[in-house]
Amino acid sequence: MEEGNQTGMVLFHFRPFSRLPEVQMLIFVVFLIMYLVSIGGNMSIVLTIWINRCLHTPMYFFLANLASLEIFYSSTIAPLTLASVLSTERTVVSLAGCGAQMFFFIFLGSADCILLAIMAYDRFVAICYPLRYTLIMSWHLCVQLALGSLFLGFILAMQLTVLIFRLPFCSSKEISLFYCDVLPVMRLACADTHVHEATLFVVSVIVLTIPFLLITLSYVFIVDAILKIRSAEGRHKAFSTCSSHLTVVLLQYGCGSLIYLCPSSSYSPERGQVVSVVYTFITPVLNPLIYSMRNRELKDALRRVIMKLLLVQTQETF
Repeated sequence: MEEGNQTGMVLFHFRPFSRLPEVQMLIFVVFLIMYLVSIGGNMSIVLTIWINRCLHTPMYFFLANLASLEIFYSSTIAPLTLASVLSTERTVVSLAGCGAQMFFFIFLGSADCILLAIMAYDRFVAICYPLRYTLIMSWHLCVQLALGSLFLGFILAMQLTVLIFRLPFCSSKEISLFYCDVLPVMRLACADTHVHEATLFVVSVIVLTIPFLLITLSYVFIVDAILKIRSAEGRHKAFSTCSSHLTVVLLQYGCGSLIYLCPSSSYSPERGQVVSVVYTFITPVLNPLIYSMRNRELKDALRRVIMKLLLVQTQETF
C-alpha cells in the first residue's frame, strides 16, 4: 500500500493559522500590509541609492543589494501564504511547487546572510583602514563579493533542495507551517532522514555560524578602532554607520539560529510558526525602517527624492 502511495502524485497543504474565518481574515490583512510595506520600503531604498550619485559607494551598493534580496525573499513566501490564508479551502501545493519555493527560500536567505557578513567587512575596512578604503574596496571587488554571495547561496540551495526532494513522500501531507521550509517538509518523508538532517546542519553552519563569527570578529576590530577616535563627534559618526547593520544582523541571525542550529529533535512547529513569521514578514518590514531612520545620508536622500516627486506631481497638477 505504501509503495502505491509513493507512485501517485504527492500534494502538500499548509496548516491554517486558525479555524475561525474572522481570525484568518485579520491575519490576511496584517500579512498583506506587512508585505506591501516591505516591498515599498525596500524598493524605495533601491531607487534612492540608484538615483542619488552621492550614494554610489560600496556601503550603499551592498545595501541596495540587500534590499533587492529582501524584495525577492518576501515575494517567495508572501503571495502563496496570502492565498492560503484567504482561501476557505486547503491550498494544495505540488511536489515541484513546494521544491521551487524551498529552493528560492534557501537561496535568497543564504545570500542575505552572507551579504550581511560582506557588509561587516566593508565597515571594518572603512573604519580601520580609512585611507586605503577606496583602494581595497574597489568596484571590481564589490561586484565579485555580491555575485559570490549569490553563487554560494545558489549552490547550497540546489544541493539541499535536490537532496530533500529525492526522499519518498507517502501521500498528501499537511506542512506544519505556512510555506515549504526544510524541517517541516523533511518530517513528512517516509524514510530515514539522518543524512538529510546532518546536511541541513552543515548548510546552517556555513550560512549562519561562519558569517556570524566573521561579523563578530569584524566588530571587535571596529569597536577597538572607534574607541581610539579622539573626538566624540567622530566616534558617534563611526558608530552610527554600523549600528543599523548590527541591528539587522541580530534580527536575521537570531531568528535563523533558533530554527536551524537547534537539534532537529527539539523542533517545535508552534515555535517555528512564530519565528518564521518574524523573519519572513516582520524582518523585511523592519530592515528598511532601521536603515532609513538610523542613517542620516540615506534619510536625507530619501527626503530629497520624496520632495522632488511631490514637486513634479504639483507641477503636473497645475
